[in-house]
Amino acid sequence: MARKINYLNNKDILKEIHKSKTSYCTFSAPEYADYDIIISDLAMIPKMLKGKRIKVMEENEKGKEVEVTQHIPAVAKAARADRLTKLAQDAQIIDGKKIKAELVAVDPFGIKNHEVIFRVMMWDHIPEAPATIPKIVKTKKNKMIAIDEEADVLVTEYDEEVPEILPPVPIKFMKVNFPPFQHYRLNEKGELECLGKSHWIGSLTKGSFSRDHGKVTNKLALMYIKLCERYATRSNWRGYTYNDEMKSQALLQLSQIGLQFDESKSANPFAYYTATITNSFTRVLNIEKRNQNIRDDILEMNNFNPSYTRQNDWGGGHGADE
Repeated sequence: MARKINYLNNKDILKEIHKSKTSYCTFSAPEYADYDIIISDLAMIPKMLKGKRIKVMEENEKGKEVEVTQHIPAVAKAARADRLTKLAQDAQIIDGKKIKAELVAVDPFGIKNHEVIFRVMMWDHIPEAPATIPKIVKTKKNKMIAIDEEADVLVTEYDEEVPEILPPVPIKFMKVNFPPFQHYRLNEKGELECLGKSHWIGSLTKGSFSRDHGKVTNKLALMYIKLCERYATRSNWRGYTYNDEMKSQALLQLSQIGLQFDESKSANPFAYYTATITNSFTRVLNIEKRNQNIRDDILEMNNFNPSYTRQNDWGGGHGADE
């Protein structure tokens, strides 16, 4: 008998998100694709040996996520030990069942500092987007002023003697489908070593930026479909005639932002995807309601019966002139 596959599982969704993001990355070795902890600053890695404390999200006794402060070595090594334990447990299946985790548990105190792999959220390897200057700028006083692009100064019809220099344009990077990152570790000499880059193709030193060579895994795409189909069967959505359009819009939205889920803030992608689907369904519903109201207004203006929804809102209906 074939084993039943559950496509709506947080653990499996996280695994497929990781595989999908990995397809957009380049690593010096395949084993460096996995990480043990996510940090936001590269300077935090050398401070690891000094017992630097960081803020992480954990679940309290009531199951609610709260922010706590922990030491980097303890968090990173415990995460690596847990990951290695699960890999060893998945690799040893006896009679179709996994063995107990206690039999293959990895001791976190036996993990050395240079074995921990860090995922650092950073934009250093992403090229800057071409600078664009708007032709019309609205001032704080709500006055429209024109820009002389050649002189790169503001020119107004009231004061042309002392032109005002344009404020510096903030740096904008190329648009990518998920926040970029790099994988690092401290080698045995205590030096930082880059192990991989996201949105990168080729070698780490001679490669180049690329944002379209990867893809979402087939299993994750199937999860998107299953989530949309299951959500569309809920009692508050399944009665609409445009239910298929709702599912299509939600599936399109998931394909666009599905990989933007941040593993450092939560381990519940199911809730993230469900919120996305809810917003998509609600957006289609509001558009259809607005179109229906416009259609009913036109019918009433021409002395025709509006929709039954409008008539029910009146409490008894409103017939057209015969």
